[in-house]
Amino acid sequence: MKGVLNLVSVGPGFSDLIVPRAEAALRDSDVIVAYELYLRWIEPWISGKEIHTPPLTQERERALLAIEKARSGAKVALISSGDIGIYAMAALAFDEMSEEDDYEVNVIPGITSANACASLLGSPLSHDFATLSLSDLLCPWDWIEQRGRHIAQADLACVLYNVQSAGRQEGVYRILNIMLESKSPKTLCGVIHNAYRPGQKVSIHHLEDLLSLQFDMLTTVVIGNRFTQRKRGFIFTPRGYNNWEAPAEQPAVDELPAHALWVFSGTSDGNALANELALQGYPVVVSAATEYGGEVAGRHCSGVSVWAGHQGVEAQRQALGQNQAKAIVDATHPYAGLISEQLMRLSQSLNIPYLRYERPSSYGMTVNLSNVKPSPEGEGAYSTENQCDSTEQAAEQAIALGSRIFLTTGSKDLATFLQAPGAAGREWFVRMTPEPELIQRAIDLGVPRSRICAMQGPFSEAFNTALWRDLNIDCVIAKDSGDAGGYQAKVAATQALNIPLLVIKRPKLEYPFAASSFDAVLSQLQAWHVNP
Repeated sequence: MKGVLNLVSVGPGFSDLIVPRAEAALRDSDVIVAYELYLRWIEPWISGKEIHTPPLTQERERALLAIEKARSGAKVALISSGDIGIYAMAALAFDEMSEEDDYEVNVIPGITSANACASLLGSPLSHDFATLSLSDLLCPWDWIEQRGRHIAQADLACVLYNVQSAGRQEGVYRILNIMLESKSPKTLCGVIHNAYRPGQKVSIHHLEDLLSLQFDMLTTVVIGNRFTQRKRGFIFTPRGYNNWEAPAEQPAVDELPAHALWVFSGTSDGNALANELALQGYPVVVSAATEYGGEVAGRHCSGVSVWAGHQGVEAQRQALGQNQAKAIVDATHPYAGLISEQLMRLSQSLNIPYLRYERPSSYGMTVNLSNVKPSPEGEGAYSTENQCDSTEQAAEQAIALGSRIFLTTGSKDLATFLQAPGAAGREWFVRMTPEPELIQRAIDLGVPRSRICAMQGPFSEAFNTALWRDLNIDCVIAKDSGDAGGYQAKVAATQALNIPLLVIKRPKLEYPFAASSFDAVLSQLQAWHVNP
């Protein structure tokens, strides 16, 4: 008798997601060759059969064993999760076959990891997309990076397989940074752990936020494109792209003033600096990362052009080059380290001067304590701030110190706080700018709507004191945002309430030139002969 080799896909993990043809092939086979984990999904159809389970790392041995059994005349099922033809066992089996083999071969398709994860997120793969495995066991890493770069430049939606293992920790972050070179940092993404298996977890993030997450080999990452949208807790990518250009209210690059200073802002003092540069006679383009930031810049800056929205590095490169920008003035938030690093690389590649403006630090400065009542005898007074080296350390200390914790750190690191050990036993309150997508992110992470303060700062000492007293807050976490960010008002309010203030240190970057005053910015531009 001629043997049969059934290459059987058994889907992501639930038996009801195994296609009927796979079930029939399993029933018809005499020999089952599979990784042991997969047996629990197919147990009803393999009772009494000859079963072989070489370990996970012995994929080629599994393929060879199945082939030898088929050559001997047996009906064999070689099993793979997902689809056996995608990053799986079918290619190994064909690789080991001989042209002289005469056993029958049947390839039974299944639900892939990409399909399964996409279904849990909504419909993010409804248009062109790519898949990319981050395992370099069978493919050189430089090839993986090259393919990732092309995927990003084409702005394809994509699915990352084999995201992170114990011995391969950094690769995923290199790929994410490559994605950020061309994709918007606000691109919607999904992170899925154990899709359609016990312990399933699904979360939605922006691309820039993935850099702060930890993954494993049971995690799949889905990255959308510029058109991917959010609705009812899902993300989807429209089938047809009806508007490939910038929104009508956004000026095209060729409509912006040539030879301008490009001020990358998004902060009140950044906008004030752009205003001052315009008053000095410079043509100025203010680039804001969000539409809301663009609206604020438009209201507070006169005589400047505004270029707003979720632009990737490649779009910025093209705009700066086409505009023949005179200089890059980086006035982004003190904690926007990733953006600053990207702007420094852009300045080098385009040979454009880079100047960093950063508001002075207020950490440790004396505040007006005239309204602060001394603490009762025996109670610990928090007369100075408590500095933390990282977000993780701030979360750990807050969980140890308080039960009703107020975050003034925005939305970017929210997941770090809410997913820290012991965080579930605390009540978290967050304050963020009133952008719908940021509010939705907090809701998705489990923050009740009643604990979200969506408002534009900065805020006074009196406001902070009244708010935190009414909410019974017993610990506040802040960033060293400087006077422009209302830092001293937070210090004074926590001292008035005698509650701890945990301050996350600013990231330290090596800037080619940095200034903390408008006069210093103007002097350096003149020293570089960058004149109006």
